[in-house]
Amino acid sequence: LGMSKSQGCFGYPLSIFFIVANEFCERFSYYGMRGILILYFTNFFSWDDNMSTAIYHTFVALCYLTPILGALIADSWLGKFKTIVSLSIVYTIGQAVISVSSINDLTDHNHDGTPDSLPVHVALSMIGLALIALGTGGIKPCVSAFGGDQFEEGQEKRRNRFFSMFYLAINAGSLLSTIITPMLRVQQCGIHSKQACYPLAFGVPAALMAVSLIVFILGSGMYKKFQPQGNIMGKVARCIHFAIKNRFRHRSKAFPKREHWLDWAKEKYDERLISQIKMVMRVMFLYIPLPMFWALFDQQGSRWTLQAATMSGKIGALEIQPDQMQTVNAILIVIMVPIFDAVLYPLIAKCGLNFTSLKKMTVGMFLASLAFVVAAIVQVEIDKTLPVFPNGNEIQIKVLNIGNTTMNISLPGEMVTLDSLSQTNAYMTFDVNKLTSINISSPGSPVTAVTDDFKQGQRHTLLVWAPNHYRVVKRLRLKKKENKNQKGMEFVNTFNELITVTMSGKIYANVSSNNASNYQFFPSGVKGFTISSTEIPPQCQPNFNTFYLEFGSAYTYLVRRKNGSCPDVQSFEDISANTVNMALQIPQYFLLTCGEVVFSVTGLEFSYSQAPSNMKSVLQAGWLLTVAIGNIIVLIVAGAGQFSKQWAEYILFAALLLVVCIIFAIMARFYTYINPAEIEAQFDEDEKKKSLENSNPYIMSGANSQTEM
Repeated sequence: LGMSKSQGCFGYPLSIFFIVANEFCERFSYYGMRGILILYFTNFFSWDDNMSTAIYHTFVALCYLTPILGALIADSWLGKFKTIVSLSIVYTIGQAVISVSSINDLTDHNHDGTPDSLPVHVALSMIGLALIALGTGGIKPCVSAFGGDQFEEGQEKRRNRFFSMFYLAINAGSLLSTIITPMLRVQQCGIHSKQACYPLAFGVPAALMAVSLIVFILGSGMYKKFQPQGNIMGKVARCIHFAIKNRFRHRSKAFPKREHWLDWAKEKYDERLISQIKMVMRVMFLYIPLPMFWALFDQQGSRWTLQAATMSGKIGALEIQPDQMQTVNAILIVIMVPIFDAVLYPLIAKCGLNFTSLKKMTVGMFLASLAFVVAAIVQVEIDKTLPVFPNGNEIQIKVLNIGNTTMNISLPGEMVTLDSLSQTNAYMTFDVNKLTSINISSPGSPVTAVTDDFKQGQRHTLLVWAPNHYRVVKRLRLKKKENKNQKGMEFVNTFNELITVTMSGKIYANVSSNNASNYQFFPSGVKGFTISSTEIPPQCQPNFNTFYLEFGSAYTYLVRRKNGSCPDVQSFEDISANTVNMALQIPQYFLLTCGEVVFSVTGLEFSYSQAPSNMKSVLQAGWLLTVAIGNIIVLIVAGAGQFSKQWAEYILFAALLLVVCIIFAIMARFYTYINPAEIEAQFDEDEKKKSLENSNPYIMSGANSQTEM
């Protein structure tokens, strides 16, 4: 041991620094990938909000179910060190696979900017996510415990400080990655067509995971490695199973009742183990209501990010990406934990209030419930500003006159007169069954009836340029999901020949005469574009700039001749930009983070204080299990609750948590706090006495050796 003493640093074992650095990189990798995941689903795979939310929470639930597996492997087979190394390799591969899955050019053989076979990308990313869930979950229970193993007896204070450092490393990692990866995501990259740069945004976390693995292996020579201790979880499960089986066998009146159902295991297991399991079971019973808190908490990465995507990110000169809003949580955690510990709790104690762990957790639940009420209020504000899309049996029509004369268009119930190069102010909504006739006319020419199979549930643009010339363009890509944080752009060609427009790496190829291109989507900002056509004289300037594109907006740019020769553009707004500012989300993040501080940090301390030392891993697994079940609750509620309005879902979650909070408060009232160390000490004493009696039979057995537990 002389060796390990000399390798200390500030009185800490040197190996600790490798473990903290490893944790920092691993959390950076995990949160960076998880932060952009929901937008990857909605933007790259074009899944709708509910599907994306479901897959996201399935993944998070898996990440919190696999720790049980990791603990089993480490305790009964490989030991902590080898488990961390082997599962980190799996993890790194998973991160690399999901990065590859987001490479557009992988299946984009015709180079049009959209993957030709999405299922390949989906399959790859699902394999990647499965490997990541196995990796991150598997090492989760090992890393912190392995860190704790590095300390000697009598270094409790330092060990506790290590856990604080460890928690800080987690938050620093998640904070940095939720700022950085969204910045990488909005870069444009690609071989043939430029796209949002998901490969880079997923690739950087993959690289950091590899770094984390290397750092951890570098410290190998310094670690204290213990042999696998045998599987405590298995032992607990076997004891409980035996107790239930035994109780069931002796269920007739002939057998005297026992004080606790676990006492039926006495025939086979020693009293110390049974008493330890009793302590664990009492804490586990209190865990039953906890998943509801996590169901709300983990929606920061799904529903709240999707909510931010319908908002405006401009805060002063900065423009914030929707997935960067999650950093608010990490920033607030770093600020709030010290404030609560150093200021708030001592103040409450000074007022003579006994603010016990369980009371804190009840307050945490209440705050999270409140956060969702605030989220619902923000959602109502957003809904007022969002464009209205047609329902199932409705269609929407906008008329755009691209000709040189004034046109009259008669629609069911209204007559519209449009000057040259102008459009109707908004999309007009009609019931499919009532859409009888649409007629076009211009002064001194016959009336033309528009015949077209309008697709229900969709938007259409009616292009007119002469009394008997019109075209109906279906707005296939302008559905709800596209007006997230994307800026849509389409071009209408009034030339007689084909035109091609190139705009920041994306190409609108061969737009035919008097026709509209498809929409393409861009990050915000000013974009330059170039128009090319055989009709443009060589002396003309073919380069143009858009004005500043904001979150959620969509525009039509009309390409026309100026003074009969050179091209010119005129813009029309199809969807106005998001106006509700993302800063409005800060109050809900603040409430939820305060809830997390008093709930999560306290919950772990409480669990540790109420459990015998050798059962910490069992409780850790139970705690993580509540997180997994919380994510499964989101799946069920979001799946079954098919709400037409998002705010209603928020209110439902808030109400559910409030009910659970009240139940938990009642359960907490009946809980009596214990000191596991005293109970353990009592057992040690009893054992000493027993061994004394066995060696010296003349001492009368003391009355108190049969202490009632």
